[in-house]
Amino acid sequence: MSPTTSAGEVSGSHYLRGQIARELSTAIGAANVSTDPADLQAQAADWSWMSKYMLYKNLEQPSADFVARPGSTVDVERVVQIASDYRIPIVTRGGGSGTQGGTFAPYGGISLDLSRLNHVIEIDDESLIVTTQAGVDGPALEEKLNHKGLTLAHYPGSYHLGATIGGFIAARGSGVVSTKYGKAEDQVLQLEVVVAPGKTVTTLPVPSHAAGSDLLQSFVGSEGTLGVITQASLRIDPLPETRGFLSFSFPDIFAGIEAGRLIMTNRLRPAVIRLYDEADSKKLQDWVGTPFTGTLMIIMCDGSSELVNYEMKAITALAEKAGGASLGPDVGQTWWDGKYEPYAKGKLPQPPLMYGTFDQVARFVDLPRIYRAKKKIIEEQFAEYGARYTAHLSHWYDWGAMLYDRFYVDEPPTDPAEAMVLHDRLWDAGILTGLENGGVLNDHHGVGIKLGRFMRTQHGAGFELMRQLKDAWDPDGIMNPGKLGFGPPRNSKW
Repeated sequence: MSPTTSAGEVSGSHYLRGQIARELSTAIGAANVSTDPADLQAQAADWSWMSKYMLYKNLEQPSADFVARPGSTVDVERVVQIASDYRIPIVTRGGGSGTQGGTFAPYGGISLDLSRLNHVIEIDDESLIVTTQAGVDGPALEEKLNHKGLTLAHYPGSYHLGATIGGFIAARGSGVVSTKYGKAEDQVLQLEVVVAPGKTVTTLPVPSHAAGSDLLQSFVGSEGTLGVITQASLRIDPLPETRGFLSFSFPDIFAGIEAGRLIMTNRLRPAVIRLYDEADSKKLQDWVGTPFTGTLMIIMCDGSSELVNYEMKAITALAEKAGGASLGPDVGQTWWDGKYEPYAKGKLPQPPLMYGTFDQVARFVDLPRIYRAKKKIIEEQFAEYGARYTAHLSHWYDWGAMLYDRFYVDEPPTDPAEAMVLHDRLWDAGILTGLENGGVLNDHHGVGIKLGRFMRTQHGAGFELMRQLKDAWDPDGIMNPGKLGFGPPRNSKW
C-alpha cells in the first residue's frame, strides 16, 4: 500500500472488482468468467515481438482484470452494458494471432474472448455467401466450405495460429491469394456489431449501394475500437478447377517489381505473385526448399484450364520482357506445398532475436525508392547492432503492391528497457522512412498499440476526424483503448 492510499480505498477497490465479477457471472454464467492471473496473461498474449519478449524475460504483459467468454451476441451486449455502466475498458480477443499488441490491456478492464462464438450459421450456395460467427477460425470454416466445393480463399500466414473470422475483418487481414480474391475488406458483405453501451448494429445485406455512407467499412479495420464484431457474411468462391505455377529469377528486385507492375497494369489476375529479394530468397530456400536464384518470383494462376493457360502464357511474356528467366512450374508447386512452413514451430523468429515486420503498401512508382531507403537506414543507422533487412512483395493491386519487409537484430541488448528502446527506434526509422517515400503505414497486420504513434503522421488532419468518430460512437472511450492511436479511456470510474 502506498503512503497516500488508505485501507478503505483498497477494500473499496477489492469490493468493486468482486461486484463486477459477480455481475459478469450472472450475465453470462460463472463458468465463462475468470480472474485467474494465468488466464489474464494468456488473454493479453499475441504474436508480437513485445509479447514474445516479455514471455521470454518472464515479465508480466499488460493484462485485463477479468476474462469474459460470451456465447452469443446477447451475451456480448450484456458484457458491453456492464463495462459501460462501470466505464471500464473492453479488449476484444479473437485467436490472439496478431502482431501489433492488439490484445494488450494497458488500462485493465475486461478481455472479451470470442472463442465460444464458433458457429457457421448459413452457407448460401446460390448467392455464394457464408454467414458465420466471429470466433470461427479459418481452417474450421474452410473445411465446411470445401465439402460443398467452395472456399473463402483467405489463407493468411496466421491460418494455423488461431486467426478468426472476426480478426480477419477487424485488422483488414490478407491471405496468400489476395491478389485475385481480395483482402478481408473485399470479401466481407455484412456485419453484426455490438457497440457501447450494449446495442447491436447490423449493416445492410450488401456493401454496394447508394444508401448513404458505408457503415460497414467504418467497422472493418477498426480493431475493436468502435465495437465488437459478432457475426459476418462474406463472399465465397468455387474451388478452382485447376492451378498452374510459374517461377522466374530476375537480375534484381527492381526488375521483379517491374514484372509485377506489368502483370497487374495489364489487368491479369494471378492468385499469387510472390517476389523475394536475395536475403528472403535464401531464407525461403532454407525453410521451404525452393532453389536459391537471387531474386525469385513465384506465380500461381487458378480457375478453369482455359483461363489458367491463357494467363500463364501472357504472364510469361511480360515477366520475360522485364528481364525474368523462367525456372519452370516445379519451383512454384514446391512453394505452394510449403507455404505455411515459415510459420511452423521452430521456424518463426523468437526472442532473444529482435525482429519486426513493416508490411507497408505503396504505388508502383514509389516501391523501388521505399525499398532502397529502408534497407539503407536499417542496415547503416543500426550497423553497430548488426541489423539486417529482408523483403518480399506478396500482395499486389491494380496500382501497387505491399512490401513485406523485416528487420533482424541477432544480439539485442539484454536489459529489457534498452531492448524496448532499440525495438522502437528501429520501428521509427523504418516506418517513417516508408511514409516519407510514399508508403502507407500498414497493409494487413493492423495498428494495435505498436503503431498507434504513427497514425497522426500518416493521416494528418484526417486523424482528427477519425478521433471524432470514435468519440461519438464510444463517448467513454472504453472500446479497446490505447489502440489505433486513440489514447486512454475517459471519465473512468475504474
